[in-house]
Amino acid sequence: MHDGAEPPFPYPLLEALRGSPGSPAFEHGDRLISRGELLDLIRRLAAALQDAGLGPGRGVALRTGVSPEAFAVHMAAHALGCRVLCVRPGYSPRLLAHVLGLDIDAVVVDETTMRPELLSAAGPATVLSLGPVAGALDLLAHPGGDGFPAVTARPDDVALLTFTSGSTGEPKGCALTYRGLGTHWSWQPGLWSPLATAFAESFERFLLFGTLSSTVILDYLLLCLLGGGTAVIPEEGAGPLFPHAIERHRITGSVMAAPRLAQMLDLLRDRPAGLSGLRALVIGGSPLSPHRLTEAMRRLGPVVYNGYGTTESGLISMLTPGDIARFPGRAPASVGRPHSLVEISVRDEEGRPVATGRTGEIFVRTPYQMTGYWGRPEESREALLDGWLRTRDLGHLDETGLLYLVGRARDIILVNAAVVYAGPIERVLAGHPGVAEAYVAGAPDERTGEAVHAFIVPAAGRSPEPDALRELVRADLGEESVPRTVTTVPAVPVAASGKPDKSALLQRYGPAVL
Repeated sequence: MHDGAEPPFPYPLLEALRGSPGSPAFEHGDRLISRGELLDLIRRLAAALQDAGLGPGRGVALRTGVSPEAFAVHMAAHALGCRVLCVRPGYSPRLLAHVLGLDIDAVVVDETTMRPELLSAAGPATVLSLGPVAGALDLLAHPGGDGFPAVTARPDDVALLTFTSGSTGEPKGCALTYRGLGTHWSWQPGLWSPLATAFAESFERFLLFGTLSSTVILDYLLLCLLGGGTAVIPEEGAGPLFPHAIERHRITGSVMAAPRLAQMLDLLRDRPAGLSGLRALVIGGSPLSPHRLTEAMRRLGPVVYNGYGTTESGLISMLTPGDIARFPGRAPASVGRPHSLVEISVRDEEGRPVATGRTGEIFVRTPYQMTGYWGRPEESREALLDGWLRTRDLGHLDETGLLYLVGRARDIILVNAAVVYAGPIERVLAGHPGVAEAYVAGAPDERTGEAVHAFIVPAAGRSPEPDALRELVRADLGEESVPRTVTTVPAVPVAASGKPDKSALLQRYGPAVL
């Protein structure tokens, strides 16, 4: 397939595995899987998928747990040039039927994910499994063959469909091509930046959890494996995942969402950290308040990185410990500097670039961004303008090149027909010393159409007064932005995507006031 200097994905990974067959690739409970064994597993699964009729341009949906076999079947499908669709956990039967109805030829499950609703949602697609599962063909029972099947991907074929969270409707599949993966910031070692190289070196023992349907998880897992590290999957029932698993498994690196970091810091308050081996902890998926970042750096050391990206674009920018050391007064409020492969343009409502320091909508252009939403041409045209991707995030760049976010262009609440942005309110609330995290959502209101409702996680030992927080918002943003209610919550609910679940906040804590 390849028409450029870099080899097509996943062949860089296969070569890395082939180069050190005896070193460990995965620790899964008490199992140790070497690189040679992982390579053989990918080869056998590729042969099994091919015998099931799969190859270039065919759609394969993966709905699996986190395991070496799940990762191997993902890579095997790419080796055949398939279109891999990553199914998030937690989909309702309706949403499951929606995503599995997007030109899928086969669905791969395992014993942890097989459910009755999946068989009906799969429709005519073949159901395949990793191990014996009733109603499915066991891929692991295939004997394999000599070498890899002689099938190659085509550059402009879609390699991966990864889904938006669907918070405003049905999830949309973001299409990434094999050409795009061939220029990816983490999947292609020939294009690694100093940042990617540093991560690969730090991920000697990478804590792997969550879901392989997340491209963020895949990005850093691949950096681990391509860099010679070992991915550690904690066994079930080992107690609180954080910080227990980091200590027990001598973890050197991982990636997690901001709410998980908050939970880990809370657990560490009453005892020493014991995490001296940690070299890189990447936070992503949702904004990290300056308070939490400062606390994390104080407790864990200069190992915390704050990443910013979207499902459509992949990684956009990264705040590093070096940025924080250089600009301690301003950097913690930012999301760092754009990656070397990313161009950024901040634009006004008319689409015109704005001056440095002025807020506008963030547009990005990367060689690995999506080519469009699968089966949604009109929405694709709205998102992609002359090669630039609309992030629908609001922010600005400062004179040092640091990028700051102030909210979502569409995370709005209509108060008395006036547009109120949730992001700036969250920023003001999180700036109060008594607030560790702040989230704002809108709900119908008989008097104003919609009303602003705020939910805060207090800083340790603090109990900020709601009226004081409202006055802070009023002074900074005006009367329309003042929250109707300010509710203190112990922690923020987290959606399957790893992001804060504002709908759950309203349902769990809002009924008495809505």
